[in-house]
Formats: sequence, structure tokens, C-alpha cells
Amino acid sequence: MLKQLQTQKQQHTILPQQIELLNLFHLNTLELEQRIQDELNENPVLEETASGDDTLTGKFSKDTVQDFQNWEEYGYDDIPDYKTEYKNYLSTEKVPEKPIAEQTDFREELKRQYRYLNVPEEKYFLFDFLIDSLNENGFLEQDLEELASEISFSRKIWIEAPELENVIAHIRELEPFGAGCRNVQEYMLLQLRKMNIKQPDVRMAICLLDEHFQDLRAANLDKLKKQLGLEDDEIRIVLNLLAHLKTRPFTQPMAAIQTNPSILPDFTIIDEGDNIEVALYKQRSSNLHISQSWMEMVQSASRNDKVEKSARQYLRSKLSSAQWFINAIQQRESNMLKIMNTILEMQFEYFKYGDILLLKPMKLKDIADKVKVDISTVSRLTCNKYAETSFGTVLLKDLFTEGIVNKEGNSISNKVIQSIIGELIETENKKAPYTDRQLVSILANRGYSIARRTVAKYRELLNIPVAQIRGLWE
Repeated sequence: MLKQLQTQKQQHTILPQQIELLNLFHLNTLELEQRIQDELNENPVLEETASGDDTLTGKFSKDTVQDFQNWEEYGYDDIPDYKTEYKNYLSTEKVPEKPIAEQTDFREELKRQYRYLNVPEEKYFLFDFLIDSLNENGFLEQDLEELASEISFSRKIWIEAPELENVIAHIRELEPFGAGCRNVQEYMLLQLRKMNIKQPDVRMAICLLDEHFQDLRAANLDKLKKQLGLEDDEIRIVLNLLAHLKTRPFTQPMAAIQTNPSILPDFTIIDEGDNIEVALYKQRSSNLHISQSWMEMVQSASRNDKVEKSARQYLRSKLSSAQWFINAIQQRESNMLKIMNTILEMQFEYFKYGDILLLKPMKLKDIADKVKVDISTVSRLTCNKYAETSFGTVLLKDLFTEGIVNKEGNSISNKVIQSIIGELIETENKKAPYTDRQLVSILANRGYSIARRTVAKYRELLNIPVAQIRGLWE
């Protein structure tokens, strides 16, 4: 028996163009350049205006010797000899630029290495994506489920987390060894398991990291000795072994930290005295336009019935695609400037003086509410984006921090607390390093009331071991 049922439901549908727009938001400057070049190659309707072309007047200026001049015209002119001789020397205004020494990024080295493995070419994008997701120390901080979703979204294929786990296992065997580990604990365990695990100190070190890491991190040595039945000399031998392990797969040289020539910023922030101006490092929408000849061809084909329907449809689709792409680039740049101006407004003192202690707590939701866009839009337009300032290049992701309330009732960024902890440990007496409880007391005297476990968490984020292990380094 047939029945009719009337139901009402809500359904959210994402159009393909919306997905493409979100993908454009996620790209950084270099990736956007490649995306634009691909679109220019695929769509003949889209054209680019070259910037900085030499004009004809500049090409044939009076100071340039023309090809058609012969020796009589040039050799017996009225130009004094000292002017022509002076040109044999370098002008102070045209001193050749000092070449920049090439620095190979460890990520590029990893990509070069895995191609020598027996890896199918269709899996290359997984290796590239995971290697690019490593932080500056070689750790993979993001959750595998999130990475799998991001790859599936961008590549329009379904990727599971276990498949990424197999790829990471291969990456860890490359040089630098251990790249792709989640944290210091996992990296140190990987090093120990490469040693002779039959040795008692190695076995005990693995046991400490694997089963008693929380007690080790909290430096509960008395508890560890009691649980494991170790003497003072035995626990010292094990701690000495742990102290000589590397704490990160890749240690960036100080020169590379200060100036990283491989980063192309997305924003330029200029200090204008009382005001700070922000601009896109390279604006691309102004150089893109619709080809006039193709526009006329589309209009002519639409009026001409003799042109095949498939040809008219092809021309219209290419025109529509080019118009959408230009609008998408304009929307991307407009939203980027709005978001960056809002960030600049909230962090004015930080960008003015470049002192991390002036950084204020800020969340993605704070920016989204002010700009009146979705949080995901702010996340994509600030992800992997850099701003060039007078005090260096800043990763926008590092500006979003949680807040801690001090004694005066002011909200302080946790980046400020981490910076203070790093400075305290840097200047401590290496023979008697500060414990986490001592750091809590010092911070409390400065007006920051923080729990010991919070100090331990921030210390681990800075990849700094406990005081007992730091004391063994001296």
C-alpha cells in the first residue's frame, strides 16, 4: 500500500566552488603562485599583466649605445675620456649583491631520501604532506586523524589514519633519524631501541620512559627507586644514559633561526611612527584579468547559431571559471587584510616594539567575531602564513595563545610565561638547576600564580628536560 509522508529536515551542503575557495584560503604565498600559474596554463581566458616591464623609452635611452652605431660615431664623439674610463670601475650605487649561502631544509632532504625507497609514485603526496607538517625540530605535533581529514579534503580522496602511520614509520628511518615522532618521549624510546637492549641500563631506561614517564618527568626519584628496586648508583647510570640522548631529531642552527631565507612572507608590516601599516607582500588580484579577445569570442559564439553547442558551452565554462577565480583571489586578499588588521589592532604593542612579553592572549574566535567571519576562515587564512616585521619574520599561528590571569587581574599570554621560564633556565646555575617547584616560586614572586604541572607542561613544550637530567649535563 502506497503512503505519502511529509517530512522536514535541515541539510548543509557544501558546493564544489566553496571547497575550492577554502583550499585557496589555506595556501601560502608560494603555493598560491603555483596555483595561479596552473590556472593560467589551463584556462586561456585568464591572463596576467606582467609587472615592472621595461618601457620603450627606457630601452632606447640616450645613455645606451645603440647597436647601429659604428666606431666613427662612438669613438670620435664629444664624451670626455674620464667618463668612459670611470665606467670600468664599480659604482658605489651599483655594488653587486652578496650571494646568499644556500641552506638545505631538512624537509627537502627527507623528500629526496624517500624517493630512493621502494615507494609507489602515487604515494609521494602522502610523504610530502607529512614531511611538510613537521615542525622546526622534526616532530609531528598534529593528530593523525586531523591530518588524514585534511589530506582527504584537499586531495578529494579518502585517507585513513593507519595508512599515515605506515608512512611515518618509513620517515622515521630517514636522516635525520626519528623525524616524525610525536614528542620527546617517543623519540628517546626510538633511540634506545636502536641500542643493545640486552644491556641492563638500556633495558631500565626503556622501562622508565615507557612505564614511568610521568614520575620521571616529575623527578620523583625516590618513588622510582622504590618501585624499580634501584640503588642510587644504578639510577644515576640510567639518568646519565637518558641525559646523553638527543631530545629532538633536528636542531636548527642559530643563524638559520635568526634569518630563514626559505620563508616568503605573506604580509609586510611597516612601522610609520605612531601608526603601523600592513600590506600584502604580493597582491595578485590586480594582475589577473579576462582576455579581451576571448571575451569577444565568447560573445560572438553566443550570437552565432552556426557554432556548435559544445563549443559555446566550452567557451562559457572557461569564461565563468576565469571570472570566479579572479573573484576568489580578490576575496582571499580582502579577508586576509581584514584579519591581519584586526590582529594588528589587538597586538599593536607587540608589533610596535617586537617584545614577546607584550604579546596578549588571543584566540581564533576573538578575530572571527571582530571580522564577522567563520572561525574556520580565520584558521585557514592564518595557517602557515608569515608576516615580515622590523624585528623578524613572525608565524601568525604563534600569535594565538591562551591567557593566564596574574595578581593584578590582567590576562597574560602563555607565550610570555614560556619565554620567562626559558630565560630562567638559560641563566640558572648549571650545577644546581631549578626544579619545577622552584620555578613556581620564582614566577609567583614576579606576580604569576601558576601550578607546578603547568610549569612542567610549558617546560616540555620548550623541549627542556627536568632539573635532575639538566644537572647531569654539567
